[in-house]
Amino acid sequence: MVTYVAVLDVPRHVVDHLSRLLAAHRRRIGTPRGSRALGPFRQAVLVLRWFRERGCVHCLARDAGISQATGHRYLHEGISALADQAPDLHEVLDRCRREGMTHVILDGTLIETNRLAGVRDNGNDLWFSQKHKASGGNVQFLSAPDGTPLWVSDAEPGSTTDITAARIHALPALYKAAADGLPTLADKGYIGAGIGVRAPVRRPKGQSEQALHTDTRTTNSLIKGIRALGERAAAELKQRWRTLQYITLSPSKIGDIARAALALALALALALALALAHNRIWR
Repeated sequence: MVTYVAVLDVPRHVVDHLSRLLAAHRRRIGTPRGSRALGPFRQAVLVLRWFRERGCVHCLARDAGISQATGHRYLHEGISALADQAPDLHEVLDRCRREGMTHVILDGTLIETNRLAGVRDNGNDLWFSQKHKASGGNVQFLSAPDGTPLWVSDAEPGSTTDITAARIHALPALYKAAADGLPTLADKGYIGAGIGVRAPVRRPKGQSEQALHTDTRTTNSLIKGIRALGERAAAELKQRWRTLQYITLSPSKIGDIARAALALALALALALALALAHNRIWR
């Protein structure tokens, strides 16, 4: 066997943040001091390695010197602790209005998985997306005008369309926000979502874009150009927290994992802000 030293490329502030959440969870459930194989800090490192490296739980448990079953339990504790920190949609929209944002951007993404979790009435896999030709969960994202991720929904089976998932998790709150002056921009998958959700107009079937009126084409181009930044939300989370690219846990955990990744992204943004403030002070 050959050992080597590795570095987890996550700021110490984020590790400490998760450690405190895990320590609070242990106090809440009454875990006796010193009864765990790993302390909160080492458990936080295991969880963050899984999010960052998309490593197998067996390998992470082996590296930490614990059993695979204990590794899974520690991982699920970390996911739940982080998911509880993800912001509520109503809180996010209220903050957007207070900060004077002109709009928010709604988009959906498929978080792939290798698990099957049910069938549809026609016998097809419930979690298989015909659009993406892959199994996974449909998660809705809300982002700021600059593409900063703000909120993620729970996961719906991959066969669910974006507009259906949005009706379940987002549209009621977005209607109220639009009435208060905060509209939502979305792509063509949300056509017909309702008042306040602005999506491009679809061209007539069998005809080119030129069939649309000039004003309509211009509006479509503006919506597409402005909302393109919103696609950064899902891409940023998936690239930073690579476990979102392909999940090997139960599909029922996809929503919690996505919310946990958002909580990590917010903690990371806070860590960067603190680092910049510290540098300004010492200059």
